Amino acid sequence: MSGTAGDIPEYGTGEIPEYAERVLGVAELIPPGRVMTYGDVAEWLAGEEPPGEPGDPEEGPSSGGGSVGAGGGRRVGGPRQVGRVMALYGGAVPWWRVVRADGQLLPGSELRALAHYREEGTPLREAAKSAEGQVPRLDMRRARWDGGDSGTNG
Repeated sequence: MSGTAGDIPEYGTGEIPEYAERVLGVAELIPPGRVMTYGDVAEWLAGEEPPGEPGDPEEGPSSGGGSVGAGGGRRVGGPRQVGRVMALYGGAVPWWRVVRADGQLLPGSELRALAHYREEGTPLREAAKSAEGQVPRLDMRRARWDGGDSGTNG
């Protein structure tokens, strides 16, 4: 298992793993008012060549087509690993910009995230009138950032 992104050390070990630094680096790139899903971040990182290993083959003989985070020899994690990194280390970056694909706000941090979204003008879908007391969801079609230049909506 060593050498995979799933081997993220427990919090409090004193150092941030290289994979976690990469995830946090992507979170810092997301413009205000935009979001990326955990899967988007994982896909972004899968497109990067692992540092210090130029010339490695894209996929090993048993990698099953180079699936990301499937233990096929790639040192890139999937959405769950990105979520774990954000849970353990995300407090120092704009954590509210890395979200669930369904647009639901992070359970337990909904009100803090909502304040950030409103401050940044992130597109939201208001809760239905019948859902009294419910917080809005992100409007993923409008809020999702693909890594393009300025991050303007549209």
